[in-house]
Amino acid sequence: QVQLVESGGGLVQAGGSLRLSCAASGRTFSSYAMGWFRQAPGKEREFVAAITSSGRTTYYADSVKARFTISRDNAKSTMYLQMNSLKPEDTAVYYCAATLNYGSRRASDFGPWGQGTQVTVSS
Repeated sequence: QVQLVESGGGLVQAGGSLRLSCAASGRTFSSYAMGWFRQAPGKEREFVAAITSSGRTTYYADSVKARFTISRDNAKSTMYLQMNSLKPEDTAVYYCAATLNYGSRRASDFGPWGQGTQVTVSS
């Protein structure tokens, strides 16, 4: 079973950028589609972006489209989320997750999950 560890979160001013990383264990990373989700205080977990196992197709929530870019390097068993033009409403704990369900954007179809990394965007 793949294990996932997020990193790269932190505190940034509105308009700034961060790059999140999700490192996966094992040799089966390339078998999984991957996704990023986030959860803000008092809110349910929200889909952010997903990428197919090959990396050739990506999906984005409308709220982050044109600002965030999801990518993966299967040789390094790592997925990334480049976040630009950050807004205070992007503040949340960001989680990476894996799925064998092609094209899924539903949290219930993903697992396992990483531990999360905090992103805080100040005004």
